[in-house]
Amino acid sequence: MKKSAILRQAIMERRAVAVPGCHDALSAKAIEKAGFEAIQVSGYGLAGSFLCKPDVGLIRMKDVMDITWNIAQAVNIPVMADMDTGGGNAVNAAWLTERLIAMGVAGMNLEDQIFPKRCGHMAGKEVISAEEMAGKIRACAQVRDRLDKDFIINARTDSFAVMGIDEAVRRCNMYLEAGADLAFIDGIRTRADIEKAVKSIKGPLSVNLMDAISGMKTELIPIPDLAKMGVGRVSIPVASIMVAQKALMNFFTALKASPTGTLPGQTQWVASFEEYTDFVGLKDYRAMENEFLPKQRIEDKYKGTAKIVG
Repeated sequence: MKKSAILRQAIMERRAVAVPGCHDALSAKAIEKAGFEAIQVSGYGLAGSFLCKPDVGLIRMKDVMDITWNIAQAVNIPVMADMDTGGGNAVNAAWLTERLIAMGVAGMNLEDQIFPKRCGHMAGKEVISAEEMAGKIRACAQVRDRLDKDFIINARTDSFAVMGIDEAVRRCNMYLEAGADLAFIDGIRTRADIEKAVKSIKGPLSVNLMDAISGMKTELIPIPDLAKMGVGRVSIPVASIMVAQKALMNFFTALKASPTGTLPGQTQWVASFEEYTDFVGLKDYRAMENEFLPKQRIEDKYKGTAKIVG
């Protein structure tokens, strides 16, 4: 099956398939290795890892696309892209959809905030009209139907924070009618709100649990409970970048505080050299060298006597 078809099947089963966010190819591979079925690119994570900036619309769409390509090539599970507000109007959003499908990406998030957008759990959000967002979705759906009917369009509304649950539900249904496959109310608050949304929305709902520890603005409901409600997808978008930032700070703070400038024997901080090189696939590249490079050159290389050739 195509990756987009695998993702579509999982979401349409409405079993609250967990889709963590990644901030680069390495974090994507870690999520895959942990056993998750699908992954999403986190715009929040990209802003942090690529620019060390908050998620307030500072990262260029070209950079988002380039990093998304790297992520899609690093894993074998379906990848959902984060297209924020679609790079502009409906024409821009449609073009990005075409590019993503050509890259082998399985789906994308598209939101109804004004540009510059901000993380859905930040204050001060503003949204465009539902009609303008519906136009973007129709344009993207036309590309999907032409190139990959299984490609998932996840329509996110940020209207809950400023207009409440009823307007968020109205927008979700409008976006689904325009051609979205999945509806996403970001910043939704409580179990009761989620239950109401699931019952009122005419399609699968995505719920955002942020770091899966605090939930941020959304009540942290066990995923099996969300599955019983009939939620389609559970997003955990910010955990990877927040885990990475904390681990880096803890390690380098300890290293700087060490009287010797080293941490001998404290292996809890890092993977071993072999563990890391296995993780990133060094053995596969060594096998390619053994298959395709001249034998004497390989032997010289790993004896430390490699010479300039050619």
